[in-house]
Amino acid sequence: VDMLRRLIDLANGISGAEEGAGERLGPVETLDGFGIQGAPPAAAVAMTARELAAATATPRTPPGLYGPEAARRVLNLASNLAPPEAAPPIAGAHQVPLGGIAPERALAPWLLAGALALLAADLLISLGLRGLLRTALMAIALAPGVVLGLGVVLVSGAAMAQSGPTGAATGEHPARGSRLAAMLTGDAAQDGIVRAGLIGLSDYVNRRTAAALAEPVAITPGVDDLSLFPLIYWAITPEADRLSGAAVAALNTYMSNGGIILIDTRNGGSGQGFAAGAEAALERAARGLAIPALGELTPAHVLARSFYLLNEFPGRFTGEPVWVQRDQDRSNDSVSPVIIGGHDWASAWAVDRQGNTPYATIPGGARQRVLAYRFGVNLVMYALTGNYKGDQVHLPALLERMGR
Repeated sequence: VDMLRRLIDLANGISGAEEGAGERLGPVETLDGFGIQGAPPAAAVAMTARELAAATATPRTPPGLYGPEAARRVLNLASNLAPPEAAPPIAGAHQVPLGGIAPERALAPWLLAGALALLAADLLISLGLRGLLRTALMAIALAPGVVLGLGVVLVSGAAMAQSGPTGAATGEHPARGSRLAAMLTGDAAQDGIVRAGLIGLSDYVNRRTAAALAEPVAITPGVDDLSLFPLIYWAITPEADRLSGAAVAALNTYMSNGGIILIDTRNGGSGQGFAAGAEAALERAARGLAIPALGELTPAHVLARSFYLLNEFPGRFTGEPVWVQRDQDRSNDSVSPVIIGGHDWASAWAVDRQGNTPYATIPGGARQRVLAYRFGVNLVMYALTGNYKGDQVHLPALLERMGR
């Protein structure tokens, strides 16, 4: 009998008596303007079941859960929204479609060439006024290396202007300078996002620290030499296949020799689509990797203090834990060989050709993006320098020991 009574209590809409009884259902958990679930606002009011069924989402009746746990009711937001309509054009405004802005042009080579041309003209005029122009022309004819040297200067300036965002020319060998790497996923769109993210992070690191990162590259474990890269970014896709034996062996060797793999499951967002199967995709793709026992990353970890002092580690999304090696391994300088999270850091770091950030950071906006970049800087410093700030993390204990 108690089981049947419980079923009746949980059966939504079985009894019409509660609607007529006038019992008011108070809000329990509601959504705010950013779509984040939390405690109801002070302006929220209780409603009867009949009123709740006909209610629309307002500040006084926010979408969310209403009523006791045994008779929980839901006020949905989507069912009350009108179909989206195109915004009316603004009179006199010049509309530019997204992605239609012309790319920036490097003016430095042309300005440098113009300055050299003016300098040469000034020199010729000065020599002509002094009556030495014919002598100078004869000297130049006898020493063609001067003209050749001028051409080399112009060509070098143009080559520097055409180099990549981090100062590395396209096609430069990976061994020439430190650089980040990304594992190819087979998804061209996702690989493009990761590349744009690592370019944006490398540029940020170069501007804010003494590190000098060259242009990032895409790699295939088991084919490319991984020892050249301090940090490898691996974005897990829904269709991620199991790694080959050669790739697993290469990555295990890379981690055992001090390399770090940042595994991003990208499931820290809305909870739709891939998010539900992120763990299964990660388990399938990373099978065979020597991943150590993991623990949650905290502000007391060296990674949280390697450059900036951080209490959170957001990317495009935030709020989910980030995992690092739980126990220290002295053979690896106590550096975690793998870092796993789902905050989609590459999208937060990504920049396009115009220098814009095309992917919104949710829900913190610009402030969250700054913290995402700072977490990226800490990652790079952690990968380049290891646990050199370990003593600062344990400073209170060291001072106490010295006092004794």
